[in-house]
Amino acid sequence: MVVLSGCGYSDEDPRSFHRPPNIVLIVIDDLGFGDLGCYGSELHETPNLDALAKGGIRFTDFHTNGPVCSPTRAALMTGQYQQRSGIESAIGFVEDEGVSPEKVMISEILGEKGYECGVAGKWHLGWVGAYGPNDQGFDTSYCSNNSPDYHSHVSRNGKVDWYKDHKLHKESGYLTDLVTKHSRAFLEKNREGPFFLFVSHPAIHFPFQGPTDPPFRTEGTLWHGNERIVGQVQPDSKYGPLPPEKYKRAYKDMLESVDSSVGAIVETLDEFGLRERTLVAVTSDNGAYSWVGSNGIYRGQKGDLFEGGHRVPGIFNWPGKIPAGSVSDETAMTMDLAPTFTSLAGSPDSGKGTFDGTDIGPVLFDRASLPPRTLYWRFNNSYTDSHARAVRQGDWKFVLEEGQRYLFDLSKDPSERNNLASEYPERVEAMDAAFHEWEAEVTRNVPAN
Repeated sequence: MVVLSGCGYSDEDPRSFHRPPNIVLIVIDDLGFGDLGCYGSELHETPNLDALAKGGIRFTDFHTNGPVCSPTRAALMTGQYQQRSGIESAIGFVEDEGVSPEKVMISEILGEKGYECGVAGKWHLGWVGAYGPNDQGFDTSYCSNNSPDYHSHVSRNGKVDWYKDHKLHKESGYLTDLVTKHSRAFLEKNREGPFFLFVSHPAIHFPFQGPTDPPFRTEGTLWHGNERIVGQVQPDSKYGPLPPEKYKRAYKDMLESVDSSVGAIVETLDEFGLRERTLVAVTSDNGAYSWVGSNGIYRGQKGDLFEGGHRVPGIFNWPGKIPAGSVSDETAMTMDLAPTFTSLAGSPDSGKGTFDGTDIGPVLFDRASLPPRTLYWRFNNSYTDSHARAVRQGDWKFVLEEGQRYLFDLSKDPSERNNLASEYPERVEAMDAAFHEWEAEVTRNVPAN
């Protein structure tokens, strides 16, 4: 048996390759479980995303680490529960909050293995001037701190929010098109590989603006909307220029624009002969708002620890390596991506920290099962001063929201309609106790921002 240099796979292994693979990770902001055609949507036309699912593997039990943006992104980039980074809620419009540079990110580990790393789109892990991607292993970045106007690029704080390598970068264009443009340029420049490209679409997060909808935000005015400070804030402005009855139409246009972007990126990989050397992964950072998007049969929405808040699409495509037409009901999470990607690059142990996530390569390539594990969620929402937690053990899920305890058997009740807490009080107590043990462990020695 011959072991291939740098990857640890043998010539008899279906994953065997003579060079580390390229990796393209596509995160679609606020994408709900039921928003894509391949996940049951009859409203949205997503042929390019559906084709990736058809040609690879589609997860039906994939979860984000948090029910909102920043916590999930912290877990994604570090491979650890976001509590270890101190990121519990969506990072606001401040310059002193973010993932500490002490935390090791995927891009740093891959960079040490010879990867060129680039990001295009939403960062939301801290103000780029102090917590930016170029200080965490990325060689190239075109990104926003948060979710600006898709046309004017002005954020809710009244400032232009689009940066090139941490420097303010004013350029015209619809944000989804700019993400596509810079992603394709990165692929062309680094086609010799290996590379890691993080395509971090701001869409389909509000403001709800399709490609043909008008620009709205201008510099110098606050656009938070719901704060309604007369003379400073434009009422109801954070959602964009349209009346509420047009939000769903704009959401559809935004998602279909992202789907076209995905098609253009895959076309670029094909153009340069990179498809068979590239793993493409697609997911979200939390569930959809149910009043514009779809979480399928699942209860709750973005911001909740019921399934609708964190069960999302998970698609992985690598021609010749991942069997086409695969569907997996294995339970996986955002934090599993870092150990999976670094393992493929030949660095399963970074030597700089411990992953909380699990390498899901055996599921992708061998249709194997993952070892049993207990998974945890904690959401301390700084905006609403609310606290929630959840625990998953096999098919059992414990949730505490607004002081109410819930227990669900997801194998029989995936929509979480039947609360079994009163029938199984010992199980509830055991899962709650496990949560507190986990909480104490992951919040120990959290680095300061």
